[in-house]
Amino acid sequence: MDVSLLLKIAGVGFLTAIACQVLSRTGREEQAMAVSLAGIVTAVLLLIGQLSELIGAIRGVFGV
Repeated sequence: MDVSLLLKIAGVGFLTAIACQVLSRTGREEQAMAVSLAGIVTAVLLLIGQLSELIGAIRGVFGV
């Protein structure tokens, strides 16, 4: 796993948390929920490549 991937995920989390706090304080709870969901989806999309490599390595170890 590359360090830049961890920094990208941390950055997405940080920006999502700030946006959710700002939206919650202004009374826009629905938008805050949408932003948090979008942050989770973005983080998962960043991890898909790494997950496919992990599954490939596991298949190689077990010979499947």
